[in-house]
Amino acid sequence: MEMDLLVRNVRIWDDKPLMDIGVKGGKIVAIEEGLEASATQTIDAQGRAVIPGLVEPHLHIEKAFLHRRMPPVQGTLDEAIRVTGILKGKQERKDVLARSRQILDMAVKNGTVAIRAHPDVDLIQGLIGVETLVELQDEYRDLLDIQIVAFPQEGILKSPGTTELMEQAVKMGADVIGGCPYNELSWDDTKRHIDIVFEMAQKHDMPIDMHADFSDECKDQRFAATAYIAQKTIDTGYNGRVSLGHVTSLGSMEPDQLKPVIELLQKADVSMVTLPATDLYLGGRNDTKNRRRGLTPVRALQEGGVNVAYSSNNIRNAFTPFGKADMLVIGSMLAHAISYGTPAHQAAILEMGTTNAARSIGIGSDYGIAVGKQADLVILDTYAVADVLLDMPPRSWVIKRGKVTVTTHYHCEIHGRGCCGHDHAQEHKHDQTEKKTAKN
Repeated sequence: MEMDLLVRNVRIWDDKPLMDIGVKGGKIVAIEEGLEASATQTIDAQGRAVIPGLVEPHLHIEKAFLHRRMPPVQGTLDEAIRVTGILKGKQERKDVLARSRQILDMAVKNGTVAIRAHPDVDLIQGLIGVETLVELQDEYRDLLDIQIVAFPQEGILKSPGTTELMEQAVKMGADVIGGCPYNELSWDDTKRHIDIVFEMAQKHDMPIDMHADFSDECKDQRFAATAYIAQKTIDTGYNGRVSLGHVTSLGSMEPDQLKPVIELLQKADVSMVTLPATDLYLGGRNDTKNRRRGLTPVRALQEGGVNVAYSSNNIRNAFTPFGKADMLVIGSMLAHAISYGTPAHQAAILEMGTTNAARSIGIGSDYGIAVGKQADLVILDTYAVADVLLDMPPRSWVIKRGKVTVTTHYHCEIHGRGCCGHDHAQEHKHDQTEKKTAKN
């Protein structure tokens, strides 16, 4: 069979021989040892590891790179909300597009093949985040897939007119109905906010992705809405179509309180997306000792059968002054924070940034390294899948729908270009350049 792309000598599984992957029509059509086939393009991975393309399920693109526009002084959540609110009111289309492209280019280079973006839809910013992302969806269509969430950052009931803006966002091309239920003035309004989100999602047959809460504790019912959302998911038959971000208040629960919530989340098939860069940075700011680190209880959720993923959230703004849209960096941070260091735990972290993240945004059925799946792959400059999180290596090749989108070349002064890449002690000196294909 004539392939469009043939990847030879690639490490898919550490306990099996090197394999060849054949791609045709954007799909994986063969995975075999010593595959007998020809191809329009051939990559010799020379034993390098391959993983499914990385997925960012929760990213605020239009607010990225605002960190030097109005630098924060205290670095607190309240200050981040205030500063970002001011800057949101000054958003301009040309600037939003430029900063958004900067983030998307970073993500592509780092092996991300799909993003669920959460642009604010509110009376401060209007629809500029949705409008620019609709344009970028098309501009980057050959490099990555972008989903757009209509995200009511400033609340719904306390900000009259937001539901109308969300409906406009849907007409413009938003793919997901968002929510921010804790940003209301009472528990009754928080519940109504959630109900409105479900009603809108059902009306348009769209998935739901909410910022469920963002707190160190759950004394205030507005920050304890997870069980309500899970039950609502079951009651409306939305199982498997709801994702929740942050959900840090669950980390403050005693095990006997947490257990029934986890059981409900598992029954509802709600995906949980932890955002360690932001949550670690902003969490526990009022603690004077043994400071809490503000993460959702990843270990307990995973052990309870809940689909857990992670993402970058914000990049270089008042909420998160760091980041470069690299899911392996975020995965390493998460592994450290939750003490996931065993080989099995490291494998779980990698899965959270790939398979679990894909499932959380509803693309799991066509995702992965298997015959029949879409050919979204990352070949890394390391020689064991188990070392990917440890090495955080350069992405040697990134492949989107069977086409190479990123190539990282190496020049070895001893062995010449295309060297095997293995460690030759101190004699080895590499000079690295990166090339991204032009956007069509």
